Amino acid sequence: MNILKRFSGNIVYGTGKVVGFVLDGFIGILEIIVSLVVTLGKGLLGILSMGGCLLLIIVGPALLLNPTTFIIIVLLIIIPIVGIKSISYLKYIKYASTEYLFDRADHLKMGKASEFKSFNEYGNKYKRMEEEKRRKEQERRQQEQQRQWEERFRQWNEYQQSQRGSYDYGGGYSGGYQQPFTNPTGEFKKKYEESINLLGLTRDADFYQVKLAYRQQAKKYHPDINKSPNATEMFQKINDAYEFLSEGNIERYKKMN
Repeated sequence: MNILKRFSGNIVYGTGKVVGFVLDGFIGILEIIVSLVVTLGKGLLGILSMGGCLLLIIVGPALLLNPTTFIIIVLLIIIPIVGIKSISYLKYIKYASTEYLFDRADHLKMGKASEFKSFNEYGNKYKRMEEEKRRKEQERRQQEQQRQWEERFRQWNEYQQSQRGSYDYGGGYSGGYQQPFTNPTGEFKKKYEESINLLGLTRDADFYQVKLAYRQQAKKYHPDINKSPNATEMFQKINDAYEFLSEGNIERYKKMN
């Protein structure tokens, strides 16, 4: 019986390896296709930005009426969207299926208890791992954005201090007339107020309120839940707003007012 179980375990383990190999192949092919299409699309946009807009206006209707050209344009738009979603789904399937099979193999060969009993539970674990990875990446971007704003204000303050000491005795500047730094206050306030409005909060909101509002809005517009055409765009805007509204940036804004 033990020999039969070990043999069955080896078969299950081998099946898991084959499934992982096949799915890795599909994922790799899709990633190459998406990368090529995105590169081609960026190249065409680059051409248009260098003066091709007028040409597009002139010959645009004729191009759109051409079935081949129309299909190519549609594919350039659809492939990246569908491809990225397909890659994400295949990675989910690969993790859940291989982990399920490997755990079953260990159970048969060594009597080790499986971490979960069903395929869906392994899938849920993958989603939690991806969510944690996304959260950490978001925190990193939030910290980096705060650091960049701190650096901009630091450079502006240093520039202002240097200018106060650069007047000569005749009342003029001892240096040149160029201004290497601009005051970031106006831009900062504008971005802050746009971000806080996007989350549906008042300007005196604290970081806890920002986090709570972000979770509510992110859940509302998450593309996996909200199927409206603008859900992905809104979800990205909400994430951008949250990344800007760090504790440091909130405190900076309150000190300005």
